[in-house]
Amino acid sequence: MDYAHEKIKEMHPKLYWYISKSQLDHKFDSLKQTITQPLTPLEFYFKLQPVIASIKEGHLSLRIPIKKFTKKEIKTLDNKKGMFSRFEYYVTGEHLYIIENKDSIEHIKPGTEILKINDIPVPLYLKKYKNLISSDGYNTTFQPYFLKDIFFNFYSAEFGFRDSAKVETLYHNQIKTYTLKRAEKDKTDFEKDKEQKKKTLEKKVNDYVAFSNSYNRSFKFLSPDSSIAYIKVKSFSRSYSEKFYKETFAKIKNAKAKYLIIDIRNNYGGSLDEINNLYSYLAPAPFTLIKRSQVTSKNSPLKTNYFRKSNALEYTFKSLLYPAYIVSQTINTYKKDSVVYYKMKADRETKPQEDAFHGKVFVLINGGSFSASSIISAKLKNDKLATLVGEETGGANDGTIAGFYSYQKLPHSKISLPIGLALVQPNINFTNTERGVLPDFTVTESIQDILDKKDRQIEWVMKKISNEKNGK
Repeated sequence: MDYAHEKIKEMHPKLYWYISKSQLDHKFDSLKQTITQPLTPLEFYFKLQPVIASIKEGHLSLRIPIKKFTKKEIKTLDNKKGMFSRFEYYVTGEHLYIIENKDSIEHIKPGTEILKINDIPVPLYLKKYKNLISSDGYNTTFQPYFLKDIFFNFYSAEFGFRDSAKVETLYHNQIKTYTLKRAEKDKTDFEKDKEQKKKTLEKKVNDYVAFSNSYNRSFKFLSPDSSIAYIKVKSFSRSYSEKFYKETFAKIKNAKAKYLIIDIRNNYGGSLDEINNLYSYLAPAPFTLIKRSQVTSKNSPLKTNYFRKSNALEYTFKSLLYPAYIVSQTINTYKKDSVVYYKMKADRETKPQEDAFHGKVFVLINGGSFSASSIISAKLKNDKLATLVGEETGGANDGTIAGFYSYQKLPHSKISLPIGLALVQPNINFTNTERGVLPDFTVTESIQDILDKKDRQIEWVMKKISNEKNGK
């Protein structure tokens, strides 16, 4: 605990943004008093992570300690289908619902609530796992979105990768119990896996994700006259993003579209370079996306675990480049007015693209819009370049701690603790609300909307555009 506490204090550039030093010190001291006997790494994780989460920095979190599998065990799992991963979930309050059953497992209907898993009530799981999650600051929307995606990561870490699980469910006032099993893959499954692994140019440009059999990026027109363009970005992965935006905005310009909807709901963020490039297709004049990024010291950028996860060949190659890496990190770090900064591409002035869109822009956001999604949303709102529709974002309006990381390993438990090294803030007038980016128009969705496949935010924007076209 002392090691974790000291490393966070040493490298986190704005540790006491949402919690005071005395409060954090008290939490660590109080936690120490509760430990009176040896703990497994997992038990230690469940004790320490709530304290880390109380710092209220969404990027700062212990990695869940999961059992290391042998090659034989990995092969066995690869030959089996997922057990819980073949469902999509929705979390609200103390309730966990299934909203999609991809393989019609046990014919469980979308809208079914899971009441118990192996005889343990779901609210007990949710209460325990919620304490492990924090957003940036006092955001009110992030937790349920992230929890629905990570719930069974926590569950599997706690109970292992079992071959079966008993679940008690509720659907239309009827309680039923099912036994879910990790079924063996058949020939069709293996052929599907093989097909999904093939990398075509289309898959590269649209950033195909085999696990979900979907694309991170997609584009289409929502009106017969091509006047309304729609871009969906699930993650700012940067992979082939420049080619995607270049081709997409050329199509939008050629179609003479007047409206553009950018959908970054459930987008947990990613590359600053990608959102800087995307912004250059929306800006009417030269702009600077983010303010200069602060770090704790000139040595901070050198603590990024340069050789992390390198095999023998990669280690040798990196060793040859290491002197250049040291020079680069040193050159990019400078001190001004007693503050240490780190240069990033996104903190330089950027010119608009030739095919920049100059029509009306709507951006769809929700509690799953985090990190880079919040940075670009805050910038667009501040510069009055877009109308934000949906919910408060999961990431903070005034910035976050990320950029690049130092991956610390706690000395006894061997739990990984990634610590963001840079204060990354959009180049805006700060709101100082300690909240997410608030939409210009709040439009929420319910589980029934999801089950009925009604997109309330899209409907709202389309109605707004229709009224505008008709002069209403």
